Amino acid sequence: MKDIAIEAALSAGKVLMQRFGTALTVEHKGDVDLVTEVDRASEDVIVSILRGTFPRHDILAEEGQYVDSGSRYRWIVDPLDGTTNYAHGFPWFAVSIALEVENEVTLGVVYNPFSRELFWAEKGKGAFLNDVQISVSRTGRLGDSLLATGFPYDRKKSAVNNYDHFVHFQQAAQACRRPGSASLDLAYVGAGRLDGYWEMKLKPWDVAAGQLIVSEAGGRISDFDGDLFDIYGVECLASNGRIHQEMIEVLKAGKRPE
Repeated sequence: MKDIAIEAALSAGKVLMQRFGTALTVEHKGDVDLVTEVDRASEDVIVSILRGTFPRHDILAEEGQYVDSGSRYRWIVDPLDGTTNYAHGFPWFAVSIALEVENEVTLGVVYNPFSRELFWAEKGKGAFLNDVQISVSRTGRLGDSLLATGFPYDRKKSAVNNYDHFVHFQQAAQACRRPGSASLDLAYVGAGRLDGYWEMKLKPWDVAAGQLIVSEAGGRISDFDGDLFDIYGVECLASNGRIHQEMIEVLKAGKRPE
């Protein structure tokens, strides 16, 4: 299953790079939520490979609607995480593929085709960047930490928009970044390039693969209270573990999604 997931991610990455930097047909799913024909072409490639090998498995993907047969196996797919970046020619985007077995994510793949970096993890077997095992950073203080976040698509209409958390963390951490691809942000926490990450109102395809990479790299993932993380929930807090409690304390001062 790992090999097929990697094959699907690499194949989708080729589709993305063939059109990167070219004129695209861009549609709006919301005020700031974009989708392009490349999102759909990438998803078609992934689904074709997964269905061709595992025809009885279910698929949950960002762009398409697929029949849920009740299989114990479910593939969770984001064919282009970072569509706005991609549409503007900004090279921070990824393909994210995860496998959920009986409600537990057991495999995660995040591929950045621009940098040719393939992050992957299997439950209980560690996390890797290409063929090298990775681990989270050893930064022990929030004040010395580099963090990443993102903002929800309804941020112009909802008062619960992460702006308050961003301001608080800018004061508490060494620096904060907003790259624009949740799956890559999580993979970077796993690789020790970021010390922590938080975001709200994400979808399961945004986080399913990345959260496993964080966990298998020795990090910690939870909701904003430090409780059990749910890929179908509305809060995501990931860190190297050492700064997790400090991040929870900062988040307590901000607004929470319902």
